[in-house]
Amino acid sequence: MSRVPHLAARLQGFGTTVFAEMSALAVATGSVNLGQGFPDYPGPPEVLDVARAAIGTAADQYPPGPGIPELRTAVAEHVRRFRGLDRDPGTEVLVTAGATEALSATLLALLETGDEVVLFEPMYDCYAAGIAMAGGVARPVPLHPPAPSSPTEPSGPWTFDPDDLRTAITARTKVLLLNTPHNPTGKVFTGAELALLAELAVANDLLVLADEVYEHLVFDGGQHLSIATFPGMAERTLVVGSAGKTFNVTGWKIGWICGPAPLVAAVRTAKQFLTYVNGGPFQPAVAAGLGLPDEYFAAAARDLQYRRDVLVQGLAAAGLPVISPAATYFATVDVRPVQPDGDGLAFCRTLPERAGVVAVPTVVFYAPEHAHLGRHLVRFAFCKSDAVLGEAVERLGRLA
Repeated sequence: MSRVPHLAARLQGFGTTVFAEMSALAVATGSVNLGQGFPDYPGPPEVLDVARAAIGTAADQYPPGPGIPELRTAVAEHVRRFRGLDRDPGTEVLVTAGATEALSATLLALLETGDEVVLFEPMYDCYAAGIAMAGGVARPVPLHPPAPSSPTEPSGPWTFDPDDLRTAITARTKVLLLNTPHNPTGKVFTGAELALLAELAVANDLLVLADEVYEHLVFDGGQHLSIATFPGMAERTLVVGSAGKTFNVTGWKIGWICGPAPLVAAVRTAKQFLTYVNGGPFQPAVAAGLGLPDEYFAAAARDLQYRRDVLVQGLAAAGLPVISPAATYFATVDVRPVQPDGDGLAFCRTLPERAGVVAVPTVVFYAPEHAHLGRHLVRFAFCKSDAVLGEAVERLGRLA
């Protein structure tokens, strides 16, 4: 890969994201965009109406740096309601410009140059970039895919080798970055897996950064468990949440981070020099959303599970073996039956011409040394309207 002029060495290799490339390809070709994970249908009116009412009021101006008190209180109550953890909204909750800022600010705040971060791959692309910007070193541990499922049988879980995890932890490791439910695989880490992670975090005195933005989007009666609830973890874990995925408002960029006061204070120090504040009229709306009844959150998962099933059946009918996800917005396919060389990136670049659909190659979610593990995999988003999913499934039928 050629070097980018003027770009700092720590960011060499981080070019334009694949999401931008594939979204531009969708526009240029008139393709159905199943690449980027954003819903194309509105969120709940109980949330949207509050935002509309807030525009034109004092909420248009700078909110308090840590977030408005109503939202911080709503986050703390939400965490208590769903996770059984008590967090002080004044000192242990911080509102951020989406989950991405929460993650980046945490890495900037906690890492010294050369500190290592252990995480699982395939990994959401902002993780590696955020670690690099903070001067840290990523130590990825591969997740191994299950055999693809049939349309009528669920896939098994993605797994990891505990010995790989233990080997990745060294004397330089400072942070364990955990994403569950996991993007891009749709894996939900089990209680046994989380117990092992917690045991290793305590034994090695690691801080844990838990990205749980898909916490409510778990399917088939499954359950999301937060690692912060395991023994010894509440005092060393920062949990990231987001309104975008839960309320279909990804463009609002309202996220938060909660954890022990000393760690939140450290993150706040970095965050205040990034966006400072954001989303004034959206903050009271998200506070209202977090207080919605349990049935709202359960219904959101059921609705997305239905959309998953529509896409999974369509992909299978198109001759693409599917790894059906247990959560999130995304399904993974093995392209080798329709792309003999197994090149997922080439498949995605030609898919608009072949079928009028855009997806994202999973290889971009791996470190270069492990790229071969995901070369043949491609991620499709199913957080789309009935009309869009129906059109996408019909077009994908051309591959068969």
